[in-house]
Amino acid sequence: MNIKAFTFNPFQENTYVVSNNAGDALVIDPGCSNPQEEARLHNYLIEEGLRLQCIVNTHLHIDHVLGNRFLEETFGVRSMAHQSDAFWLERLPEQAKMFGIPLLRDVPQVGIPLVEGDRIWLGKEGSPEAECFDVFEVPGHAPGHIVLYNANNACLFAGDVLFKGSIGRTDLIGGNYEQLIDGIRSKLLVLPEDTDVFCGHGPVTSIGKEKQHNPFIS
Repeated sequence: MNIKAFTFNPFQENTYVVSNNAGDALVIDPGCSNPQEEARLHNYLIEEGLRLQCIVNTHLHIDHVLGNRFLEETFGVRSMAHQSDAFWLERLPEQAKMFGIPLLRDVPQVGIPLVEGDRIWLGKEGSPEAECFDVFEVPGHAPGHIVLYNANNACLFAGDVLFKGSIGRTDLIGGNYEQLIDGIRSKLLVLPEDTDVFCGHGPVTSIGKEKQHNPFIS
């Protein structure tokens, strides 16, 4: 499995393109906010010969969804997210105006709702190249925040739940500090310590490193 990271928009958000050996791909949190960033993402998918299957949003804050419509319209795919975060999409125009970010396209929608226990398959389920991602609900930064765990490659796409040495902020609408800490401890810290954590902002870390060094949870 290959993971390509892009850092997009004024919030320096990490967008991930995950692909398997057969060339199937999914994009996690497309944050491209201008034509140049859209071109970078598009060119990578085309030059690598990848077939985009879907978009997955860990949550629906503005910096994680700006590229949804571009990918949907360009590749004819649907996005997936938790329905509890849909109200953030209604606020997208007002948020964009507040941060001075022009909206290039229509406001995206939750295409396929996700809940805890769902599984997302990259490639055809049962094929040798297929990769499975388990969906966990970890609210607290956003009420509908999910994370994606791939046990086969020991990797976690954590969105804005867990960062290197930090955690997601909880002072936004729908945030809850106790809920976030409980979710991290009960669902993430129980994963193998060698699990790589691909964060929504900043560098990659691991469950083991955060258990040992993160002051919020260690």
